[in-house]
Amino acid sequence: MPKRAINLEKSLRDLETLVTKMESGDLSLEESLKLFERGIQLTRQSQQALNDAEQKVEILINDHMQTFPLNPDTQFDKVEPDAVAKSDD
Repeated sequence: MPKRAINLEKSLRDLETLVTKMESGDLSLEESLKLFERGIQLTRQSQQALNDAEQKVEILINDHMQTFPLNPDTQFDKVEPDAVAKSDD
C-alpha cells in the first residue's frame, strides 16, 4: 500500500474536533469508541508525517554540510575588542 501524503494541519484540526466531541459527554459508548479509534489513527499519521519531515531536514542538512563543509579552524565565537589607547592626560 503506497503512503499517502497527509495534511498535518487538517489532521490536527480533526483530532481537536474529535476531542471536543468526546469531552462533551453526549456520545454513546459505541460512538466514543469509534471516535477514539479515529483519534488514534490521526495521531499515528501525524507522528509519521512529523518523523518524515525530520528525516528530510536531516538529509538536507547532511547534504549541505558535504557541499559546504565548515573550516575547522574557523572560530565564530571569538571577537577581539578594539585596542583602546590610554591617554596620559
